[in-house]
Amino acid sequence: MTRPTTIAALRAHLNTALTGAARAWLDQALAEAAAHTGPRDEHAPPVWELRFAEAGRRTGQDHADATRVLLLHAARADTATLTRLYAQGTAAERRAVLEALPHLVPGPDGLPLVEDALRTNDTRLVAAAVGPYGAEHLPAHDWRHAVLKCLFTGVSVNAVAELGRRADGDTELARMLDDFAQERTAAGRPVPEDLHRVLTLTAPVKEES
Repeated sequence: MTRPTTIAALRAHLNTALTGAARAWLDQALAEAAAHTGPRDEHAPPVWELRFAEAGRRTGQDHADATRVLLLHAARADTATLTRLYAQGTAAERRAVLEALPHLVPGPDGLPLVEDALRTNDTRLVAAAVGPYGAEHLPAHDWRHAVLKCLFTGVSVNAVAELGRRADGDTELARMLDDFAQERTAAGRPVPEDLHRVLTLTAPVKEES
């Protein structure tokens, strides 16, 4: 199933998926996040941040990512807040921060979080890192290595947002993929099927005459 990508679609999805106590909890948590104003007290974090941490228990693991993204959006979390929550969070909380970036950070200021995720071997973090925000802001060199990271760790290239657009005509990516395939073959290891798919995308589309 394709995950909703807009804030409105996420909310509509949860309104349908959640019932009873979970939906009531979400409504209250979003209201608390939206009402939050003023500087953060280091000794008493805002209530919405506590809700962010407990989202998995309240709405279920299948809906925790969407819930956390909605909370971050409702709280209008800035880059500093996102960075802190990422640094202090569990893997699941970090993934939600990455998924919230395109909704909250219009420029490249969130790239350090994407780069950190790409240095890990957590496949769900890697998949989140190559989503819409990474597609929009990762420089070409770093984006190519992110694609290779997916192939190396077994993350499906379906997770790579705008793969066709960014791979189109990218001869350097084609060279890197070919080198990777040769290394795998020389080591007696299988070449991932996704590699051939991406390699095909690097060929520029010929315009009809």
